[in-house]
Amino acid sequence: MNEKTGKTEIRTAGAPAPAWVFSQGVRKGPLLQVSGQGPQDPETGAYLHPGDVRAQTRRTLENVRAVLEAGGASVEDVLMFRVYLTRREDFGPMNEVYGEFVAEHVPSGVRPCRTTVFVELPHEAMLVEIDAQAAVD
Repeated sequence: MNEKTGKTEIRTAGAPAPAWVFSQGVRKGPLLQVSGQGPQDPETGAYLHPGDVRAQTRRTLENVRAVLEAGGASVEDVLMFRVYLTRREDFGPMNEVYGEFVAEHVPSGVRPCRTTVFVELPHEAMLVEIDAQAAVD
């Protein structure tokens, strides 16, 4: 922890290393912010499942979950997910996989908030990127 700011950088081998100059996650007090994760292999950083938004969504959510857990949180602690998609036609399949993931990892049934935005993502192979904010007790 940085004594001056009270912030702790979160790092885990369970999610891909940041490609640029940002942290996988940052925790300050009970708040944990997870940087946008994509459909990358945690070990190699390779983009996985080209053209398959369902598989990319699942891989991306698993990467987010790894950073949450490294920061002392779980999917149950997430207040807000932000989902970034490149194509509107991918909303339905992404939403289906997202719903399954949340049902699996949020046993309380109190689903996190979510915003979905359509954007151009930093790597051509990416169909989805997801970030999260959690409150940890």
